[in-house]
Amino acid sequence: MATVEESIVVDVPLRTTYNQWTQFEEFPKFMEGVESVKQLDDTGSKWRAEIGGEKREWRAEIVEQIPDRRIEWRAAGDDGPHGVVMFRPLDENRTEITVQMDYEPEGFKETVGSLAGSDSRRVKGDLERFKKFIEARQGETGAWRGEVREGVTPERHS
Repeated sequence: MATVEESIVVDVPLRTTYNQWTQFEEFPKFMEGVESVKQLDDTGSKWRAEIGGEKREWRAEIVEQIPDRRIEWRAAGDDGPHGVVMFRPLDENRTEITVQMDYEPEGFKETVGSLAGSDSRRVKGDLERFKKFIEARQGETGAWRGEVREGVTPERHS
Protein backbone atom coordinates (compact mmCIF):
# COMPACT_ATOMS: atom_id res chain seq x y z
CA MET A 1 0.00 0.00 0.00
CA ALA A 2 1.39 3.39 -1.01
CA THR A 3 0.58 6.52 0.99
CA VAL A 4 0.76 10.14 -0.13
CA GLU A 5 0.32 13.23 2.05
CA GLU A 6 0.58 16.76 0.71
CA SER A 7 -0.61 20.16 1.93
CA ILE A 8 -1.02 23.62 0.44
CA VAL A 9 -2.22 27.02 1.62
CA VAL A 10 -4.73 28.83 -0.58
CA ASP A 11 -5.46 32.53 -0.28
CA VAL A 12 -9.21 32.01 -0.15
CA PRO A 13 -11.59 31.78 2.85
CA LEU A 14 -12.32 28.34 4.32
CA ARG A 15 -15.98 28.20 3.21
CA THR A 16 -15.12 29.07 -0.41
CA THR A 17 -12.27 26.55 -0.49
CA TYR A 18 -14.39 23.74 0.95
CA ASN A 19 -17.38 24.55 -1.26
CA GLN A 20 -15.25 24.35 -4.40
CA TRP A 21 -13.69 21.05 -3.32
CA THR A 22 -17.18 19.50 -3.11
CA GLN A 23 -17.61 20.11 -6.86
CA PHE A 24 -16.08 16.81 -7.97
CA GLU A 25 -17.14 17.19 -11.61
CA GLU A 26 -14.77 20.20 -11.81
CA PHE A 27 -11.71 18.11 -10.81
CA PRO A 28 -10.55 17.47 -14.42
CA LYS A 29 -9.86 21.22 -14.64
CA PHE A 30 -6.98 20.92 -12.16
CA MET A 31 -6.19 17.24 -11.55
CA GLU A 32 -3.62 15.72 -13.87
CA GLY A 33 -4.82 12.58 -15.61
CA VAL A 34 -8.42 12.86 -14.38
CA GLU A 35 -10.55 12.76 -17.51
CA SER A 36 -13.99 12.87 -15.90
CA VAL A 37 -15.85 12.64 -12.62
CA LYS A 38 -19.59 12.00 -12.63
CA GLN A 39 -21.51 12.68 -9.44
CA LEU A 40 -23.96 9.77 -9.09
CA ASP A 41 -25.68 10.83 -5.85
CA ASP A 42 -24.80 12.60 -2.57
CA THR A 43 -22.09 10.08 -1.68
CA GLY A 44 -21.13 8.31 -4.91
CA SER A 45 -19.08 9.32 -7.93
CA LYS A 46 -17.61 7.57 -10.95
CA TRP A 47 -14.04 8.47 -11.95
CA ARG A 48 -12.18 8.01 -15.22
CA ALA A 49 -8.46 8.76 -15.33
CA GLU A 50 -5.19 7.91 -16.99
CA ILE A 51 -2.64 6.62 -14.49
CA GLY A 52 0.80 5.49 -15.56
CA GLY A 53 -0.31 5.57 -19.19
CA GLU A 54 -3.29 3.28 -18.55
CA LYS A 55 -7.01 4.17 -18.54
CA ARG A 56 -8.79 3.40 -15.26
CA GLU A 57 -12.34 3.72 -13.99
CA TRP A 58 -13.58 3.34 -10.42
CA ARG A 59 -16.43 4.33 -8.17
CA ALA A 60 -15.73 6.33 -5.02
CA GLU A 61 -18.00 6.60 -1.99
CA ILE A 62 -17.89 9.39 0.59
CA VAL A 63 -17.80 7.76 4.02
CA GLU A 64 -17.52 10.96 6.07
CA GLN A 65 -18.07 14.56 5.14
CA ILE A 66 -18.11 17.38 7.67
CA PRO A 67 -18.58 20.82 6.08
CA ASP A 68 -15.51 23.06 6.31
CA ARG A 69 -13.48 20.28 8.00
CA ARG A 70 -13.05 17.03 6.06
CA ILE A 71 -14.12 14.72 3.26
CA GLU A 72 -13.16 11.04 3.53
CA TRP A 73 -13.71 8.58 0.70
CA ARG A 74 -13.18 4.92 -0.19
CA ALA A 75 -12.95 3.38 -3.62
CA ALA A 76 -15.59 0.68 -4.12
CA GLY A 77 -13.94 -2.71 -4.42
CA ASP A 78 -10.50 -1.21 -3.73
CA ASP A 79 -10.23 -0.30 -7.44
CA GLY A 80 -8.99 3.22 -6.74
CA PRO A 81 -7.53 5.39 -4.00
CA HIS A 82 -8.86 5.84 -0.47
CA GLY A 83 -8.22 9.02 1.44
CA VAL A 84 -9.20 12.14 3.27
CA VAL A 85 -9.01 15.85 2.50
CA MET A 86 -8.86 18.16 5.52
CA PHE A 87 -9.46 21.90 5.59
CA ARG A 88 -8.04 24.24 8.26
CA PRO A 89 -8.59 27.99 8.42
CA LEU A 90 -5.37 29.94 8.97
CA ASP A 91 -7.12 33.30 9.08
CA GLU A 92 -10.25 34.75 7.46
CA ASN A 93 -8.73 34.67 3.95
CA ARG A 94 -6.34 31.69 4.00
CA THR A 95 -7.00 27.97 4.23
CA GLU A 96 -4.69 24.98 4.52
CA ILE A 97 -5.72 21.89 2.55
CA THR A 98 -4.16 18.54 3.42
CA VAL A 99 -4.67 15.44 1.25
CA GLN A 100 -3.85 11.99 2.62
CA MET A 101 -4.31 9.19 0.12
CA ASP A 102 -3.68 5.44 0.15
CA TYR A 103 -3.68 3.23 -2.92
CA GLU A 104 -2.37 -0.07 -4.14
CA PRO A 105 0.08 0.44 -7.02
CA GLU A 106 -0.78 -1.78 -9.98
CA GLY A 107 2.01 -3.26 -12.02
CA PHE A 108 5.69 -2.53 -12.27
CA LYS A 109 5.38 1.02 -13.63
CA GLU A 110 3.14 2.25 -10.79
CA THR A 111 5.21 0.50 -8.12
CA VAL A 112 8.44 2.08 -9.38
CA GLY A 113 6.69 5.45 -9.79
CA SER A 114 5.44 5.27 -6.21
CA LEU A 115 8.90 4.42 -4.89
CA ALA A 116 10.36 7.32 -6.88
CA GLY A 117 7.79 9.77 -5.43
CA SER A 118 5.92 10.50 -8.66
CA ASP A 119 2.57 10.02 -6.89
CA SER A 120 3.48 12.70 -4.30
CA ARG A 121 4.59 15.08 -7.07
CA ARG A 122 1.31 14.48 -8.91
CA VAL A 123 -0.82 15.25 -5.82
CA LYS A 124 1.32 18.32 -5.07
CA GLY A 125 0.84 19.50 -8.67
CA ASP A 126 -2.92 18.92 -8.40
CA LEU A 127 -3.03 21.03 -5.23
CA GLU A 128 -1.00 23.79 -6.89
CA ARG A 129 -3.40 23.81 -9.87
CA PHE A 130 -6.39 23.89 -7.47
CA LYS A 131 -4.78 26.88 -5.72
CA LYS A 132 -4.45 28.75 -9.03
CA PHE A 133 -8.00 27.77 -10.03
CA ILE A 134 -9.72 28.94 -6.82
CA GLU A 135 -7.56 32.03 -6.27
CA ALA A 136 -8.19 33.23 -9.82
CA ARG A 137 -11.96 32.79 -9.35
CA GLN A 138 -12.16 34.07 -5.74
CA GLY A 139 -15.46 32.20 -5.60
CA GLU A 140 -16.77 28.69 -5.90
CA THR A 141 -18.53 27.18 -8.92
CA GLY A 142 -21.03 25.50 -6.58
CA ALA A 143 -21.32 23.91 -3.17
CA TRP A 144 -22.68 20.90 -1.35
CA ARG A 145 -22.92 21.56 2.39
CA GLY A 146 -24.45 18.23 3.44
CA GLU A 147 -22.95 15.93 6.03
CA VAL A 148 -22.13 12.27 5.58
CA ARG A 149 -21.58 9.90 8.49
CA GLU A 150 -20.65 6.25 7.95
CA GLY A 151 -21.53 6.58 4.27
CA VAL A 152 -25.03 8.01 4.80
CA THR A 153 -26.40 11.52 4.85
CA PRO A 154 -28.08 11.98 8.29
CA GLU A 155 -31.33 13.38 6.86
CA ARG A 156 -31.73 10.19 4.82
CA HIS A 157 -30.86 7.97 7.77
CA SER A 158 -34.01 8.72 9.78
